[in-house]
Amino acid sequence: MKTTFTLRSDDLGGNFTHEQLANIFGYDGGNVSPHLAWENVPEGTKSFAIFCHDPDAPTPSGFWHWAVFDIPAEVTELPSDAGNPEKGLLPEKAFMAEVDTGMAAYCGPCPPLGDFTHSYIYTVYALDCESLGVTAQTPLAQSTFIAVTQHELARASIISYYKPEKGA
Repeated sequence: MKTTFTLRSDDLGGNFTHEQLANIFGYDGGNVSPHLAWENVPEGTKSFAIFCHDPDAPTPSGFWHWAVFDIPAEVTELPSDAGNPEKGLLPEKAFMAEVDTGMAAYCGPCPPLGDFTHSYIYTVYALDCESLGVTAQTPLAQSTFIAVTQHELARASIISYYKPEKGA
């Protein structure tokens, strides 16, 4: 019987908490990344990459909130706040890349205040290599292209939504 690569979270679902929101663009949240856990990893997986993307952001390419590379194959879970570089919660060898904030860290939801509901897509990619050979400064378009077109075995996603209120 074939199983499906799946992603779950103890933190996502319903509304984002104040701590999970960004701390930029008029927000004063905590940038706490969600707990993520995945199972039924495809055979041949040698590493994982994680991305969080808001395709509804008012830019031609959306807004990249998080990028983590070189997560070892034996790791199948990241705790809440693993996206905080000061906490040291990522597995050894894993690293975060610069996202659209210009920082290599997680950035919580931060759509323009009063805007419509935005989608936040958290995706874990199972990869056929231990390392993509990218760095924290490699442009995300290049990194994601390499991951998806050359090394992806499977992907699993969770979509959460946030509608900003004026004065959030």
